[in-house]
Amino acid sequence: IHTFNWTIIHINNHLKRFLTSVAQTEPKYYTVEEAVESISFGRFHILLFVIMGSANIVEAMEIMLLAVVSPEIRCEWHLEDWQVALVSTMVFLGFMVCGVLCGYVADKYGRWKVVFGGFIWAAYFSLLTSFSPSYGWFIFLRCMVGCGVAATSQGFVLKTEFIPSKYRASLLPLASIFWMLGSMLIIILGMTVVPTMGWRWMIRFSIIPSIILIGLFMFIPESARFQVSAGNTQEALSTLNWIARMNDTTLPEGELREPEVTERGNAITLISPAFRRTSLLLWYSWFVASFSYYGSVLSSSELLEKNLLCMTDADAEHQIKHNQEEALCYCIPFNMADYQTLLISCLGEVALIPLNIGMLNIFGRKPSLAILQLLSAFFFMLVNICTTMFGFTVLLFLLRSVVSMNFNVVYIYTAEVYPTSVRSIGMGFCTSFSRVGGMIAPFIAQVLMSKSVILALSPFAITCVICAVGVAFLPIETRGRALLVSIFTFPPTVLKTDFH
Repeated sequence: IHTFNWTIIHINNHLKRFLTSVAQTEPKYYTVEEAVESISFGRFHILLFVIMGSANIVEAMEIMLLAVVSPEIRCEWHLEDWQVALVSTMVFLGFMVCGVLCGYVADKYGRWKVVFGGFIWAAYFSLLTSFSPSYGWFIFLRCMVGCGVAATSQGFVLKTEFIPSKYRASLLPLASIFWMLGSMLIIILGMTVVPTMGWRWMIRFSIIPSIILIGLFMFIPESARFQVSAGNTQEALSTLNWIARMNDTTLPEGELREPEVTERGNAITLISPAFRRTSLLLWYSWFVASFSYYGSVLSSSELLEKNLLCMTDADAEHQIKHNQEEALCYCIPFNMADYQTLLISCLGEVALIPLNIGMLNIFGRKPSLAILQLLSAFFFMLVNICTTMFGFTVLLFLLRSVVSMNFNVVYIYTAEVYPTSVRSIGMGFCTSFSRVGGMIAPFIAQVLMSKSVILALSPFAITCVICAVGVAFLPIETRGRALLVSIFTFPPTVLKTDFH
């Protein structure tokens, strides 16, 4: 027995030495996910946050422009309610059609090309809009603008793929600051330019941020995750090395190696068994996020323009109710108080960002989205109550806060849940479904509102409640989870049991 035990110990020691020598000679490898986490947060990410966040300024200005310019074109071209609503619908139609196309191109040929082309496209057609000779030309050109904005929204994917997982829940919601700045900028242009130079010059001034961003975007590289998935490992390595030097850090020891993903941008993956339930519920969640957000924006401008608010302290001007039956064309431009109310409501989009970040980190993505949808429904119904102008401003402020946070959460969840191979087209499909909500919202907020305020606000509240219930059935929680490379390739921190 003693001899046998000695033999076993001797063999065990030899085996340990052999395994140690093999481990020392075996080459080391790392993935893009490990490289991104190793580089961590630094100067590059600040540059990325500022430039890509500024893209939200452009998108916000193009969307909020609709609320500011509606009273002006209504008067100039003698438009009825449905014609004013159709302007917003055409913008979202362009967004919806081009959203899927841009997602496919971004997965096939790169995120950078799509976003850069979107800036140029949106600025060009926005400029042409200011020269519209008629209502028909105006809605056509705004539809083209919507197509360009759809391309720039792929910048969120590009930004997400560079940010380490532990910083995503903090940095991505902060992009709302840029959206707020864009909204406020177009309102300020409305206050200062429209009364003196007209709405056409307001649009011309509004493209200046797009022109600036076209130059700044040259400092942002293509996504290293896309480059690896496309088989361009050396380009990805060059990108990661540049980011590491900028952040004063180094890449992990070893060689960058990941399998090439030959099937990229395949929409069938979105409805495959692994993602079918996730995709269906996300499409509806995006529909509701857009429907409720633009419903809140357009409802507020419509209530102010037509003086449909139930106010206990209304002045003589706001006591006059305006409806389509009384006059075919009513020229009721926003006064300074209306612009101020819209400005204050814009601040609501960033005021509760700390709460948004806290919810994402503490409760996760799914519970946060459900809570925010229920709060949205609650505040939509409160807008109908009789209150003072100050009370309405507070309610509008809170409503804009929660619907904006809805968008933050659904953007983050979508970018995290889909793999790199279909992340852009997944985002493209989701944004397209969201624009269906944006297309319907104007007809509720701008047409039905004239008939009944409570009837117009109820659909927004009901869809939010249904969405809150649906979110509970999302099968995957993405908080703290690494980004997937493909449906068949799982990073070390991802388990296949995440999938149903």
